[in-house]
Amino acid sequence: MNSVSKQIEQPLLRDLVILTVLIAVFFGFMIGNRPLSVPDEARYVEIPREMVATGNYLTPRLNGVKYFEKPALFYWLEALSIKLFGLHESTLRLWPAVFALFGCLSVYGAGRRIFGRRAGLVAAIVLATSILYYSLSRAIILDMPVSAFLTAALLSFLIGMHEVPGLRRKLFLWSFYVFCALAVLTKGLIGIVIPGMIIGAWIIILGEWRILRTIYLPSGLALFLLIAAPWHILVIRANPEFFHFYFIQEHFLRYLTKMHGRYHPPWFFIPIILVGLFPWSAFLMQAVRHSLPATWRERHEHRDALFLMLWAGLVFLFFTASDSKLAPYILPAFPPLALLIGRYLAVAWGSKEFPGLRLGYHILLTAALLLAGAFLLAPYVAPTENVQTLGKYSYLFAITLVVGAGLAWALARYRGLQPSFIAVVAMSVLFLLEVNAAAPRVQANSIKDLAVTLKPLLKPGDEVASYSTYYQDLPVYLEKRIIVVGWKGELEFGTQVEDTTQWMMEPDAFWKRWQGPETIYMITGKDTYEAMRHNPKLKLFPVEEDQGNIVLSNREVK
Repeated sequence: MNSVSKQIEQPLLRDLVILTVLIAVFFGFMIGNRPLSVPDEARYVEIPREMVATGNYLTPRLNGVKYFEKPALFYWLEALSIKLFGLHESTLRLWPAVFALFGCLSVYGAGRRIFGRRAGLVAAIVLATSILYYSLSRAIILDMPVSAFLTAALLSFLIGMHEVPGLRRKLFLWSFYVFCALAVLTKGLIGIVIPGMIIGAWIIILGEWRILRTIYLPSGLALFLLIAAPWHILVIRANPEFFHFYFIQEHFLRYLTKMHGRYHPPWFFIPIILVGLFPWSAFLMQAVRHSLPATWRERHEHRDALFLMLWAGLVFLFFTASDSKLAPYILPAFPPLALLIGRYLAVAWGSKEFPGLRLGYHILLTAALLLAGAFLLAPYVAPTENVQTLGKYSYLFAITLVVGAGLAWALARYRGLQPSFIAVVAMSVLFLLEVNAAAPRVQANSIKDLAVTLKPLLKPGDEVASYSTYYQDLPVYLEKRIIVVGWKGELEFGTQVEDTTQWMMEPDAFWKRWQGPETIYMITGKDTYEAMRHNPKLKLFPVEEDQGNIVLSNREVK
């Protein structure tokens, strides 16, 4: 290695180490300070918990019922955490944080390679400190892992396009196929559909069809299938019903119909992006404008920025076109937006009057004032239980936003971008840590407290039932399958393909068992209890209760 290469490698390694430490501490701070949220986090812990308990890592099951909505890779990773560390919220949330960190480092590496070191550093910081990305870095759902894999895949492809033919180019492009396969194993066909759509559109716009001959398609597809295909083949062989449910219903019908009741209007993701990318959304419009080619002929000179804009834009359009929308779906659009903003701010770094910069800080201050006002007015406009429990945190949020944005605005006006950028980062970090500290005060419908009280009372042979609903976190905290009475929900398909009547039952069958010799505990809502407590035929012995639920037994507990 010559001296120039050493000079390049040393700051690269130093940057990676510093970013890894700082972002890991940021993402990991108080990561286990709240119970599992319901239903998503509890669901994505219970499935791997059952894998560990049964030793069956092929067929996902939720409360003992076949559950084919998603592939198995993330379940396997969570199962590894459970085997190594047990059932603790902090270690269960380890993988989303690791994937979020990986996404930030990928953005830094690609930004550095394509736009320069400063752009890479700024882009990684922008991504890590945006509201939605930070929030999903501590949520046990699939959107962060699949976003990280898609990010690594598309950036591997883009960097590969910068390499001359040879081993490095081949490794980057093979990495593209590997990460696409891992994305498919995480959340299904979007792992290949989204990259294919973006790369295809990019090639068409550039008019460079020769690219298809240089991306190692035969060996790459073989590598992709080697990773993505085996689990799908094995699970279909073990469960013939898997193919129709997983591919037809959960991919095509879910995307094209309102079957899951998640329909939202076409503009749904616009506020999600603006708020989710805050505070950096203040510079989004300027960053996109800065990256656009002035004329159609100049598009080849902006090919990298064009790739990033297609990436973000097509992800937005793809999920906007779907009849099933949830806020986290848009997360894969955030890494390319962070890179565009990082590039814009890096170019403007030494200037006070760079085009659009002052406007960005005006937008930032206005948005911060609006958000602060919303926090202060929320207890009066929407006096819900969750809003009320935030208490003094609402004032803390408002002060942090107003002071931070005001300071950044003043520094940008009188001192330049560098100190104002630091002020924005500090404001965002402090605000997000405050939100994280306040999170346990917000009711997430967790049944943890009742489960912790109930668990020591259980003796071998005792059963626990969830009546008229399914408390997703109850089997997690009890570490056992439960009886579910009068509810099917997302488990309905699994109950149709095999006999689950011993624990997925209707009320009539349950009440017969309730009268039997075994001790049964039942958890239900207080309103349901009030409706049944005056029935003289039912023996109901209260054990414990919280604000909305109650634990009952079919015999007195001493």
